[in-house]
Amino acid sequence: MIEKDKRYIYTLAFFYSMLIISVVSIPAYFYISVEKKSYKQAQMQDLQHYAYGVEKSIYDFSRTNKHIFNFPRSLFYTSCLYGSSTKLLFATDETLCKSITIDRSQDGLLSKEILLSPNRLQADRIIIAKRFSYKNIYTKAFIAALFLGAIIFFMTLFFIKISLRPLEKANRYLNVFFNDAMHELKTPLGVMQLNLEFLRDKGDSKVLRRLYNSMQSIILIYEDIEYHIKYTHVEYKAENLNFSHFLQNRINVFLDLAGIKNISIEENIEDGLFLNINRIEIQRIIDNTISNAIKYSPKDTQIKIRLYKENNHTIFSVQDQGVGIKDTQKIFERYAREDVIQGGFGIGLSIVKHICDKNGIKISVDTQLAQGSLFSYTFS
Repeated sequence: MIEKDKRYIYTLAFFYSMLIISVVSIPAYFYISVEKKSYKQAQMQDLQHYAYGVEKSIYDFSRTNKHIFNFPRSLFYTSCLYGSSTKLLFATDETLCKSITIDRSQDGLLSKEILLSPNRLQADRIIIAKRFSYKNIYTKAFIAALFLGAIIFFMTLFFIKISLRPLEKANRYLNVFFNDAMHELKTPLGVMQLNLEFLRDKGDSKVLRRLYNSMQSIILIYEDIEYHIKYTHVEYKAENLNFSHFLQNRINVFLDLAGIKNISIEENIEDGLFLNINRIEIQRIIDNTISNAIKYSPKDTQIKIRLYKENNHTIFSVQDQGVGIKDTQKIFERYAREDVIQGGFGIGLSIVKHICDKNGIKISVDTQLAQGSLFSYTFS
């Protein structure tokens, strides 16, 4: 499985997991709300139980002859003892008691007020308060969601991979078939090309030119399909290539093909321009761009091919006087074709886009319907 397919499967599993978690989160929200309410009630009950204990200790002291009252203390509860006119007589946490006096409805605060009967402390009321938090509930919910999400993700990934196994097996068989087919086609194509070139050397004719040009078109399609099959597992190493010389040779291949439609090719190639790129990949860019210009140009028109240096960048451009392009983004998608009548598989420019992305080549397309298109490739 290639890396791009792996990313797609993992992305699909992730979004499917998120969808399930989103659905599950609705009942989970209500469950957490119930848990929070139950937790708050339990904390309030504990608070009330402690408050009644403090009240009892005050009354017990009032019934004795002791001179010192040991006020109950706790690490979890704050006690505020008030006399008349809300005078604070005693506080286990004076800061909190003062804030309770101002506002008892603070978030994260529970309090219980008890009015006292006459007692030896001359206290009118007591307020017991406690800080509380839902942190434990949220932590547990987060851990549960994380655990559930991981289970859902890996289960989804497992079932997706199982469901794709028959397709992967069929894809492997197809790859083997195409590799064998391309290998078997290579020899007869080479033999046919050599024989046609031999016949043309012996004597040229209109029939031979058509056969030779048809053979060149077949070879272009063959080379595109071959690259499309191999690029995922074959490393195309870069080399220091004389781009000027290489481009001139490729243009010569297309002269006869352009001549069938009486299309002239105007060349403006600056000498001595070198690139660090694989020759098979740059050939795919050149061949697809020029062949498309010829294919989509009407008879008796002109194609301009330029190679020049500008601002330390090498620029290769092909301009035609063809039909123009409606959607300059869609043409680089695999199997996309602007005109099905012209034929082709729609993989040529997708291969060009892949090679350009791989080598950091900037593509620019300037087009006008019924007037033509300009494809420019900027090499850094």
